[in-house]
This record gives sequence, C-alpha cells and structure tokens, in this order.
Amino acid sequence: MKTRIYMLIGFLLSLILSILPVADNFTIAATPTDVVSPQAAVSFTQGVQKTVLDNGLTVLTKEVHTAPVVSVQVWYKVGSRNETKGENGISHQLEHLMFKGTKERPVQFGRLFNALGSQFNAFTSYDETAYFGTVERNRLDALLTLEADRMKNALIDAEQLTSEKRVVISELQGYENSPEYRLNRAVMRAAFPNRAYGLPVGGTKADVEQFTVEQVRNYYQKYYSPDNATVVIIGDFVTENALNTIRDTFGKLPKRETGGKLVSSTPLPQPDKLINTASKSPIILQESGSAALLQAVYPLPDVQHPDVPAIDVMDAILTGGRSSRLYQALVESGLASSVGASAVEPIEPGWYEISATAAPGQKLTKITEVLQTSLTQLQKQPVSLTELNRAKTQLQASFVLGNQDITSQASQLAYSQMIAGDYHYIEKYLAAIANVTQADVQRVAKTYLSPNKKTIGYFEPTQIAGESGTPNLGSGRTAENFNPGKPVDPAELAKYLPAITTSPDISKQSLPQQFSLTNGLRVLLLPDHNLPTINLSGQIDAGSEFDGNSNAGLASITASNLMNGTKTRDALTLAQTLEDRGAGLNFGATREGVSISGEGLAANLPLLIQTLADVLQNATFPNKQLELSRQRALTSLKVQLDDPSGLGRRVFQQAIYPENHPFHSFPTEESLKNITRDDVLRFYRNHYRPDTTTLALVGDFEPAEVKDLLSQSLGKWQAIGQPPLLKLPTVSLPPNITRINKAIPGKAEAITYLGYNAISRKDPRYYAALVLNQILGGDTLSSRLGTEVRDRLGLTYGIYSGFAAGVNPGPFLIQMQTAPQDANRAIASTLGLLKQLREQGITEAELNTAKRSITNSYPVDLANPSNVSSIILDNAILGLSPAEIREFPQRIQSVTMADVQKAIQDLINPKNLIIVTAGTVK
Repeated sequence: MKTRIYMLIGFLLSLILSILPVADNFTIAATPTDVVSPQAAVSFTQGVQKTVLDNGLTVLTKEVHTAPVVSVQVWYKVGSRNETKGENGISHQLEHLMFKGTKERPVQFGRLFNALGSQFNAFTSYDETAYFGTVERNRLDALLTLEADRMKNALIDAEQLTSEKRVVISELQGYENSPEYRLNRAVMRAAFPNRAYGLPVGGTKADVEQFTVEQVRNYYQKYYSPDNATVVIIGDFVTENALNTIRDTFGKLPKRETGGKLVSSTPLPQPDKLINTASKSPIILQESGSAALLQAVYPLPDVQHPDVPAIDVMDAILTGGRSSRLYQALVESGLASSVGASAVEPIEPGWYEISATAAPGQKLTKITEVLQTSLTQLQKQPVSLTELNRAKTQLQASFVLGNQDITSQASQLAYSQMIAGDYHYIEKYLAAIANVTQADVQRVAKTYLSPNKKTIGYFEPTQIAGESGTPNLGSGRTAENFNPGKPVDPAELAKYLPAITTSPDISKQSLPQQFSLTNGLRVLLLPDHNLPTINLSGQIDAGSEFDGNSNAGLASITASNLMNGTKTRDALTLAQTLEDRGAGLNFGATREGVSISGEGLAANLPLLIQTLADVLQNATFPNKQLELSRQRALTSLKVQLDDPSGLGRRVFQQAIYPENHPFHSFPTEESLKNITRDDVLRFYRNHYRPDTTTLALVGDFEPAEVKDLLSQSLGKWQAIGQPPLLKLPTVSLPPNITRINKAIPGKAEAITYLGYNAISRKDPRYYAALVLNQILGGDTLSSRLGTEVRDRLGLTYGIYSGFAAGVNPGPFLIQMQTAPQDANRAIASTLGLLKQLREQGITEAELNTAKRSITNSYPVDLANPSNVSSIILDNAILGLSPAEIREFPQRIQSVTMADVQKAIQDLINPKNLIIVTAGTVK
C-alpha cells in the first residue's frame, strides 16, 4: 500500500547513489470514531497559488514560514512512456546529461548546487522527469536561475554523452545484481508486451550504447519546454518576489518549436478491457541468487479513474501493516519472509503488483495458492467495518506524516498537477477515500484481481551465491598506476554561481529540554506545533556489539521480537492497537544500540508511549514468533550474502577488526540457528534497562504533559546492578595494502570498499575530518572522487567516502560501484587521488567551499521534524551538549587550514588500505 507520491517514488530512478527511500507498507492505520481525521487537521493545498506564464510554464507557490528554507522542483512531463522502439532509457540518459553543464555554465551542475548548500537530486519515471533542490531561503533566486538555464541551454555533445553513457550503464548493471529487479523486468515485459510501461524506466544496455548526440539533443528539444513543465516552490519566501524572479528567468524562455505535445505510447484501453496478452503460465527464472521470489501483476486503470480510491483502500487491507490480510496469511503463517504490494496508477492504465519472498524451505506454488485464496475471499465476502476504517486512516494519516517537510510537500503538489492534472487532486483523492464503502472494495477486488488477468513470475535460485567464510587474499598491488588530474578550483566555479544574499542566522534554533527519570532514563523534548504530528527517536545500549561471534545476531533477534507480545497483549493485538490509531513503532538493532522509531498524529502520543513502555518492560518472546523471526533472519542473511554491497561490507569490516573485536561479528547460519529463547530472555534482562535508554520527542505536545506521561508509564522500570560494559581492543592500521576479492556468481557489477579503522565522534579532529571528507568524497558529483572517477572517467555510477564515527571509532571508507573490468582502474585512480591529497593537501578555496556547503545545507536538515528528532538523540547518545544542534555550523566554520592538513596526515593513509571487491571480479 502506497500513497500517490510514495507510489511514484517507488519506481523512479534517482541520479546520484541509490533509489530514493520508500516506505514498503505503512504501519499507521484506522481512525476510530473518537479520533479526529488527519484530513481535517491539515490542508495540503491551502495557500497554494497557481500561475501560468505566457510561454505556458505552470508555477505553483506556497509560503511555509516554519524554517528558513525553500524547496524548488522542476517537473517535465516526459518519461519512459514517451520512448519509441530503440530508445528505451533516453529519458533517463537525458536526466544525467542535465547535470553536465550549459552553454553559459560549462561546469558540472552538481558542484554548483553543492556550493549553494542544496540538498538536490533528480529522477526519471514512467510519466515524468523531475529535478529538485532544497536550500536556505536566500538561495532561492540562485536555484531558479540555474534551473532556467538548463531548461534551455543544456550542453549535450559527444564528450558528455560518452562519459555519462558509461555511468548509466554502470547504474543499469548495478540493478542487474538484484534478483527482484530481474524478475520484475521479466514479469512486466510479459504483462505489457506492447506498452512502454512494460520496459524498464532506466532502459537497456543495448539501447543506451546506441544513443547518438543528435538523438538525445532532439529529445531534449522536443520535451524540455516551458509549456511541458511545472515549477513548484514551497517554503520561506515572498510569493510576489519569487514570481518576479520566475518571470525574469523562466519567463524569457520560448516554447520549443516541436514543444512538449505528448502522445500516448498506445491507445488507452477501456477499464473493462484491461487484460494483458501474456501467457498465464508462471514465468520462471532459474538463476544464481539467494531467496525464492514471487511477483504477480494485475492491470489497473489510470490515475483519473474513479475506482482509484477504492483500489488503494483494497491495497491497504491486503498489505497495510502487520494486521493486514496478506501479512497474516503469508508471513505469520511462516510461508513467506515478507510480502508487499503497490497500486500503480499513472497517466495511462497502470497495474497492481504483489511480491513475496519465500521463507526457507517453502514452495512458491504454495504461496501462490494461499495468495489466491486470500484474494478470492476478498472478492466473495465484504470486508469488515473495522478493516475498512483501518485502511482509510492508513491512507489519510500517511499523507500527514509523509508531508512534514517542504520537499515532500512540493513533490506531492507537483505529482498532483503533473500526473493527475490538478494540484487539488490530493484533497479530492482523500475526500474520495473517506467515502469508500465495503461494497466498493469488494467490487474493485472482483474487477481487477481476476486470476485470468494475472501475470505471475517465480525466481528460483539455483545456488546460494555468496558465503561469509575466510576471504581469498589477492595481490597487494593494483593493476595500474594512475595520476589524477588537477582538482577543480572552486574559485573557478564561483564565476558561474548566481548572486547570493546574506545567510540566515540559525542561532535561534530551539534547544531540547533534557531531563532524566529517577531510574536513569534520559529524555529530550522539543515542542513543534507547526503540524499535529509526533516523531519519536530512541536508543537502548543493546546493540550487536554485545553479541560475540558465537551468538552473532542475538541483538537483532531480540529487537525484532519486542513487538511479538507482552504479558497482556499478543502480537496481533499490539499491531492493531497502533494501526487502528494511525501510529507506528519499530525497533532495530544497530552496531552500537537498538534504535527506536515511532510516529503518529499528536492525539496518539499517549498510546505510542504506553505501547513503548509495555514492550520495553513486559515483552514475552513467544516461541512461535521467535522461530518465525529466526527464519526471516536466515532469509535476510542469504540475501545479504548474495548482495555485493552486503557481502563486501561484511568482509571489509571483518578484515579491519580482529576476531575479538565487537565490530568483527556478523550473523552466520550457524549462529542464528544456535540462538535459544533463553539466550533472548537473558539478553533482554541484561541489556534492556532504563539507565541505558534515551528517548527524544519532537512534535505537537506540551512538555509538562509528556513528562507526566513518561513518569507514569516508564518511571517504575528498574534495572539491577550496573550496565554491561565493553572493552574494545586496540585496532592498528594494516601494515600495507591488502586486496580481498569475493566472487558472487551472476552479478553484473562489482562493489569495492577501501579503508581502515579511524575515529570516534568525540575525537577532536572530527569537524576537520568532516570538512576533509566533503572535499574528498562527500558528494558524488562535486567531490574530488566524484569529479575524477565518475564525471571525467565515467568508471562508476556512485562513489563516496565517509567516517563512520560513533561512540567508538569506526571505519573510514570509500565505496564505489563499477563494471568488473573497470574495478582495478577505479581503485588505481582512487589511490592516486588519496596520494595526491596527502602530498599536496587542499586549497584555501576548497576549504571555504566545503565549509559553506556543510553549513548551508544544515538548515535544510533542521526543517524536517523527523530529522531533528534523530539529530538531538544522536547528540545525546554521543555525549555532546544539547546546544550542539545550534552550535554545529559554528564548529564547522571554525575549522582552519591547519586543522584539515593535520587531519589529512593523521587520517589519510593510502599505503595502509584494506581493499575489498565483491561481485563479479576480474
């Protein structure tokens, strides 16, 4: 179940490193009669002004003065739906080229956006291509100037196309690593053999390799026209001033002569004829992989069809949370490790996709049988009123919770205007959701989930692809030497940046109230009355660092079983209690702690805290649920070992840290099978304690009321003795370069990690290390690594570096994705850049640009209440002052050249690297 905009993001392709994050199934649900509807609490379109310029450009503006930031999005009504035979992927290829510069600004636009402090990205989907950035308010005019420039003047020539084709092919080959992607591609091609929606949005390697400059340039001229675009601006600005800038920039752009008139890929079928022509026998892929997979696709109508609200309610009933029908039938029964679905209703008729991952030893045919039984039951019997209400509130509440930040709000408006044809669509849609009846759900289930309309596919792994045993050591040398080019001079970039006014002052950022209960539980409260929502973050010092090698996976198993029952409520009751009130509560073990995340409408804060208190103090860990979670963990392990990123990171970390170090341990099949219920109970008693728990709440509440609520629900929670302590052994740098290769059959792309143990968050060099990293690899498009390895050489789709600095020292690492034949060259170029950095240092211009980029983007983080909750929690856990949230920019600005040069000498060691390459290795 996905909302309109989340559904959209689910199948888009993003530019930089990965697909944009998406919630799989919402864990917020129905509103009982005593709860105010979230639709009544928030208006999505109030204050929106629509302006259409003389050249046809549609502009939507909405002032939101809750934070000194503004989001700008430019959506073009062109996607893979508009591609003809032989040009599959050209929309996506053009999206990449839009960052290569313009005639007036012949520089990588990622560097310009980075210099503005913009949090930016882009994506291509079936019906649209979008570019978006969120910046401090004083950079709005600059952002609009840059977007208008590339709408008209994008540089599309042979050099840019050649390098970016390699990047796109690397991206596509990376998707080939995923069995889910390969299965989905086969099923969609069979379901829609004569429609563009049946082809992958990113295209095919064969088509991409054949693109010509003239072909891409003509495509750009045809579709990138003002009358085929929508610009959305939301945030802290004055509408009339912004419109004046729009008129001075976009308003001067002429319509293209061929401009933007879209033609459907095929004649649109009528709703009663949405039957594909594919064979109804299952499509079977027997390839190297990990878990068995199922995907089923049913044709649906387009976004404008009146059945869409009822279809989405049906989807929520089937897959909306733990209490949903398919979760209960497939996951709780032990047949599947996971199940999910999405209703995709774009401009042309869409589809409903159901996917499941088989539990170990379970047959896909059995899962198919139970799945069909559930769908048939939905068709034959009306759903209960309780289910109906729960599903409606899932959809309504998800729009409130999913639009707490202005970037999401801008995307929602753009989607409604561009795809549905009216920015008011979202509120019409929510009103229609409220009117869906039990009969409507039964009717759409009969209409669209007929077995003879289904295309189904199975992925049957022929072998377990990866293993976590002793790595094979390769040569300590790379295959070639490499001398990097001269770093890009930020001073040279400055002449292409539009004018910027003075930065806003964030010194007035509110600080959290901090207090402790008598039992030692720490609490941070930060009221925010702008939206009727609650964001809860928390951590318990019960992470996997306490596992040990023989019990690796114990912390994760314990955390995943917290919601499986307490002394008074079983798992289903816990799930329904939250889902019936539009709240979500989740636990997950990380290396240094168990993370707690919760969200909901403000009225549901008492329920959220009471449920949290119940599971922290009274979890019972039923045997049946424990075994089911073990099976899911075993499936996850197989998937991780089949993923070059997962296996590579595991081998990399185990090569850095010795066996007696807590950071060395990773779950194995043996360790997961050996964990007993007594082990879980013992871990729960010893490590789940109030004096090692920290909670942070940001949202619409009164602190005094929350303090009383916490005292009543968690004040009696007591710990015995002192909390467990860890003794970490000293970790030395590797004596030289060590190469480790881990082959995984059937993978098209390799993932490489380079690095070694580094620093903790409280290390005095941390802020200098952040600035250093911003220059080296903090951004794929603007850093030295990105400029050289990705942009100039075209060797990788994504490359970045980072310091994993926590309470304890974590690794410095560089990660990249390459074609197998390019891995050695990419590694050599990276080593050359590290050597250059160590020997030559950085320039004053680089230092100043990096500091501005970090500090300018920081207010964007603070504009999202969910981010703020995580930030104040992390600061508390790491032992930092509550004022760190306000003082962070000043600490970055105070970093000097001497600080960074010292960090380089201390922390950049190109002769002492662990280098791990996983996947197809040549």
